[in-house]
Amino acid sequence: MRVALDVSAVPERVAGAGRYVVELARRLPGAGVATTLVARHGDAARWRAWSSARVLDPVPSTRPARLAYEALAAGRGPLAREVDLWHGPHYTMPRRTPLPVVVTVHDLTYFTHPEWHERSKVALFTRSIRHAAAHAAALVCVSEHTARELAARVAVSVPVVVAPLGVDLERFRAESGGDGTRLEELGLSGAPAILFVGTDEPRKGLDTLLEAFAEVGDADTALELWIAGQRGWGASPLAAALSGHRHRARIRSLGYVEESMLPALYRRAAVVAYPSRGEGFGLPVLEAMACGASVVTTADTVMAEVAGSAARLVGVGDAPALARALLDALDEEPPERAARARAGRARAEGFTWERCVARHLDAYRFALGR
Repeated sequence: MRVALDVSAVPERVAGAGRYVVELARRLPGAGVATTLVARHGDAARWRAWSSARVLDPVPSTRPARLAYEALAAGRGPLAREVDLWHGPHYTMPRRTPLPVVVTVHDLTYFTHPEWHERSKVALFTRSIRHAAAHAAALVCVSEHTARELAARVAVSVPVVVAPLGVDLERFRAESGGDGTRLEELGLSGAPAILFVGTDEPRKGLDTLLEAFAEVGDADTALELWIAGQRGWGASPLAAALSGHRHRARIRSLGYVEESMLPALYRRAAVVAYPSRGEGFGLPVLEAMACGASVVTTADTVMAEVAGSAARLVGVGDAPALARALLDALDEEPPERAARARAGRARAEGFTWERCVARHLDAYRFALGR
């Protein structure tokens, strides 16, 4: 099986859906797939460092030019004779390729909550998802939640394969190694802390978390709040709320944190809070549980699907409930905390990148008619 994987949309700072693309690029060659990575001009060296796959870099760097290339030129010419199918891992697909195409759909929030996204992206991705649902050879959804939303909102006429994302269980684990040094590099103290990991954008629920921390910080005057993640689009809930927050001195905005640093943060946190309003999957919840962290996230979302009974769940946007859940987690006795950590690790062990890749192979076989 010979697959061209489009990696051209992955930004320099990898997070979220970009992490998914990197893991596919790393693992498909080891699964017996002759993989060609199709990257942006000048981006080949990064991908060769991550993957043993062949790398080509014909794609223009700017978004408009990249989208035009995908629509008109991707998957054509010599490459179309050298591979069996094209995989678009981020909603979009070539319009003129003779190859069968697999497209990944991460979430349907462009339909359900367009206010969470830039208008240009809403127009692009709603149109792209509808086109893929009618013209791709197969679709991949990263969760059952996404598959249900897709079926409810888009007319789908192609096979759909659910491939839940995974976690590197060797890297994300409870046993520490050199965590103190890593935390010192981030300038973090030894104070107890609530940790949030995610992009700073409206749908992530940072406004809810900051409101909850006002109450939680009153109850525990030594507690800090650590916020790890790069700036997203739109008005920043973090920037808007920090200036007047009564516990501003105990809120640490870390910015983008490299993946290698994340396990130390998860292990060190007294509790991990992920009050997102909606996602396609919610990797931080899974990674935190793999590290044995106590997790609080949102009910009636994909995060609840991922966490099962291993995390505390609160209503979306409910700051008082979030504060109570965080205080409960902080007050948990050691035996209860240890039991919850074991349950979280056991839950995380059901989500591996190897299983995710295996489901992608199923999608590729559907696309090839095998």
